Amino acid sequence: MCGIVGYVGSKQAQGVVIEGLRRLEYRGYDSAGIALVNDGSIASDKRAGKLANLDKAIDEHPLPASTIGIGHTRWATHGAPNDRNAHPHLGGEQRLALVHNGIIENFAELRAELEAEGHELLSETDTEVAAHLLERELGKGVDLTTAMQRACQQFEGAFTLVAVDAQDPDRVVAARRNSPLVVGIGEGENFLGSDVSAFIEHTRDALELGQDQVVTITREGVEVTGFDGSPAEGTRYHVDWDLSAAEKDGHDWFMRKEIFEQPRAVADSLLGRRTAEGLLQLDEVRLSDDELRDIDKIIIIACGTSFYAGMVAKYAIEHWCRIPVEVELASEFRYRDPILTRETLVVAISQSGETADTLQAIRHARVQKSKVLAICNTNGSTIPRESDAVIYTHAGPEIGVASTKGFLTQLVACYLLALYLAQVKGTRYGDEINEWMDHLEAMPAHIEKVLESAEEIYELARSHKETKSVLFLGRHAGYPVALEGALKLKELAYIHAEGFAAGELKHGPIALIAEGLPVLCVVPPRGRDQLHEKMISGIQEVRARGAHTICLAEEGDEKILPYADKLITLPKVPVLLQPLVAAVPLQLFACELATAMGNDVDQPRNLAKSVTVE
Repeated sequence: MCGIVGYVGSKQAQGVVIEGLRRLEYRGYDSAGIALVNDGSIASDKRAGKLANLDKAIDEHPLPASTIGIGHTRWATHGAPNDRNAHPHLGGEQRLALVHNGIIENFAELRAELEAEGHELLSETDTEVAAHLLERELGKGVDLTTAMQRACQQFEGAFTLVAVDAQDPDRVVAARRNSPLVVGIGEGENFLGSDVSAFIEHTRDALELGQDQVVTITREGVEVTGFDGSPAEGTRYHVDWDLSAAEKDGHDWFMRKEIFEQPRAVADSLLGRRTAEGLLQLDEVRLSDDELRDIDKIIIIACGTSFYAGMVAKYAIEHWCRIPVEVELASEFRYRDPILTRETLVVAISQSGETADTLQAIRHARVQKSKVLAICNTNGSTIPRESDAVIYTHAGPEIGVASTKGFLTQLVACYLLALYLAQVKGTRYGDEINEWMDHLEAMPAHIEKVLESAEEIYELARSHKETKSVLFLGRHAGYPVALEGALKLKELAYIHAEGFAAGELKHGPIALIAEGLPVLCVVPPRGRDQLHEKMISGIQEVRARGAHTICLAEEGDEKILPYADKLITLPKVPVLLQPLVAAVPLQLFACELATAMGNDVDQPRNLAKSVTVE
């Protein structure tokens, strides 16, 4: 997500802040900015694009000397990535400057309230709303710490806020709710950062904040309170990582860090999806409800991991909406002369929003007058711009080439699309949709529970270091998970791996089974259409022929025990949502096996993060 830096001390803040932002570039961003306090005013500059654009602007129009400042690299959520929407944002009187990570869910209501009071907002962002609210509180005669406490009690969502007040050149104030922020403790100076890499060159003593806390840093010290103003404490720790490990939050690989970020990423992708009336809302829908009601066929186009997310979407959309769904590889789509009409909705799934095959496919669909909806992680990229509607996944930047949190947040977006269509078409009652949303909002905790068994999965992976082939089996929504698990091993471990629908075993693939061959089996939850019993039959078939069965099954599943050489338990979730928990052990397995084999997990051979050529 966004990169945040704050500083107060004796050094020139511009240099500290810009260098801190530079060390946060690995997080990915689309614009950068800085604000300094000088002689009772705010001096600020911000530019779309890379940090070099900000450097150039400051070189041409230097900022005044200052020993207190904040900086930001933005990963766009609300509003396109341009100069106007870049951070910092100022209050209406330009007394306060603010940077922000996360999403303020109720910003639309707060913006309407401010505009009714006569505030003029210049950007499309939720951040500027927060800046005006904070400055409004300052106008009541309180200090910046109190203003932050009061403002945060009005915000809904997940956020980190960091602010400076032109009339108070001795403090930087920040707040945290379900979004990263860490304090760097120095001598005569203190720091704020999205992670410790922002200040690791200056100090290795850090303070971790709890949820719903406000922190005030001055040259003399650090004070922590709750949003209600009550005294609070953070957790002190010493950073003994080098800069590279600091960027990875102490992990050896970005991919491993991103696997462990998935509970937060899934939670972020669900933020702001329900209105105060309980109805679903998406990011940008330039299609009317009448147009969506007329949709009589959906074609999902995607590549690689995104294609498997689309396969899961087919199960959800057809079950909840009763609309026929095709899932097509984007690279094949326009070459088969697909049948497209004005009543066809083409859903394009692309993490980067620049995937060349997918982009050409949606252009072909638009020529045929079909509607296009994009599921994407990158605000302002080409595919969302050329689509009629967008669901942003809000996963934040993903550095590892092999997608992890990108996949899970695409799954969430697919479920949201299915439920939204069910709402518009009336194929599910409102209480049913809300029940499914409740299930989805419980998923971050379930994913966290799976991650608690990481060491067990790592040990299993290391025991297969000499393995040359692995098969994956699944049924229903577990079949795409099996395909994704196999893809992860191909990408990272460079070994033969294949995923199959378990019912297809007897139609050919069972010939591959040999003594000791590892077979990872995604076992459906019990009680749905005999899926569970059918899957057990398939597991029995491979085990009888000497396969070593590794079974992923929900906790409390006693029936699987006689047929599992190794059992990995999953939380109890509905069968349609099981991919959100079942994919995680397969990611951990592939990451650790590749590590044990000595491979570069973040940059596998022959692969690129975004494929921008056909």
